[in-house]
Amino acid sequence: MPSPAPAPGSPPPPPAGTPRIPWWRTGWARVGFVLAVPALGVLNAFLGFLMLVLALVLLWWGNVWRKRWKATATLAAVILFGAILPPAPRDRTSDTVAEADEKARIAGGPDGSSTPAPGTKPKVAPKVPDYRGMRLDRARKKAEADGFTVGDHNASDQDDAIWMRSNWTVCFQRARTSSSSASTIDFGAVPTDAPCPERDGEAIPWPPMPDLVGATWKAAQKKLVALGVRPDRAHADTAYVNDQLPDEGEYDKWQVCTHDPARKQPVTDTTWVRLRLSAPDNDCPAGAGRDNGSAELPDRDDDGDPDYHDPFPGDRNRNSTFPDGLSGSSGGTGGSSSGSSGGGGWGGCRSRWC
Repeated sequence: MPSPAPAPGSPPPPPAGTPRIPWWRTGWARVGFVLAVPALGVLNAFLGFLMLVLALVLLWWGNVWRKRWKATATLAAVILFGAILPPAPRDRTSDTVAEADEKARIAGGPDGSSTPAPGTKPKVAPKVPDYRGMRLDRARKKAEADGFTVGDHNASDQDDAIWMRSNWTVCFQRARTSSSSASTIDFGAVPTDAPCPERDGEAIPWPPMPDLVGATWKAAQKKLVALGVRPDRAHADTAYVNDQLPDEGEYDKWQVCTHDPARKQPVTDTTWVRLRLSAPDNDCPAGAGRDNGSAELPDRDDDGDPDYHDPFPGDRNRNSTFPDGLSGSSGGTGGSSSGSSGGGGWGGCRSRWC
């Protein structure tokens, strides 16, 4: 039965089989994502940054706009995000403390103190609470509630500005009180995962990498955690290029042959540690610190499965992965299928993520 004709003046129906465009890939949606960058950035700089990344992806991925329109929209998104970012807080807070100190010097002597009048007792400076060890944003809030004009700065030798004070910890504090009872305090802080330097403005004393060669994977992990390295930042690899790690938890007794960073290198809060391991049945390769995993274990049948691990060390068509023979192989010792000659491809993956 033929379908009824559309009413006069109504738009023609879309052709059958035409895919619908998802709403988030329409032009208006892309414009909305760009405008959402400053809206979310005002609430939280990190959320604004995530929205900026998402907007840029949508502007360039599968977008039929002309290239100059894409470039214009990209520039607009970046400018909108930059417009809502606050200025570096270090400069602002340092100026605040400097202004308070200048007022104190005007009211008193050159060092911010004043000489008491004859017959009067000098004022005793109030006891300053100890804010060290506190998160910087909480220390500032508490110090302001205690009546201080607060400033902060990077306590390390890097001289970087402080962003997101919730990720910084107070190491040093310096308080001053003028004759007019104006109190200022300046905090020296470092990133939360960093140790405090011995003195304000000195280098952060990152712990050195210990010598883990000879230790088992499990023992090495414990030492790294005690050093402050998160477990997800320590990765295991094989010391031999044709070896392969078993499933996680099954190589706890494998020994460390080399590691990166090397011994005595600083381990910072962003360091990734890589440990190259060897099975208990094998020794570490000679010159393990120089070959960086390029040494190979004996593999007589050249099937990518080392002899110590291969239940069929003389049969090229069978190994620990394919005990019944490689798929499509013709059978027999020394032969192989056309797609697996030379054992190519069986020894390329050496980590537990394969």
